[in-house]
Amino acid sequence: MTQLPVEPARLRTCFPSLTDEDVDAYVAVTKRVLADPRSRGRAMAEVMAAAQRASEREAGGEITEDERLALRYLRAVGKMQG
Repeated sequence: MTQLPVEPARLRTCFPSLTDEDVDAYVAVTKRVLADPRSRGRAMAEVMAAAQRASEREAGGEITEDERLALRYLRAVGKMQG
């Protein structure tokens, strides 16, 4: 099992605006990206590309589950940075 760089409980304490959905997206994407050290860069680039596609198509509602997850992840990270 992949260890998370920051545990969800600590995120919730540091960033009270995070929703359960935000934390779930963080956990799912982070575990996926960290699963294979050799492909972390590519995996993160894929997540960011999926988030960009989802953001562009969101109004029409035609986004895949992976794109939706990537967009939720990007928004969660935005809350943590912002």
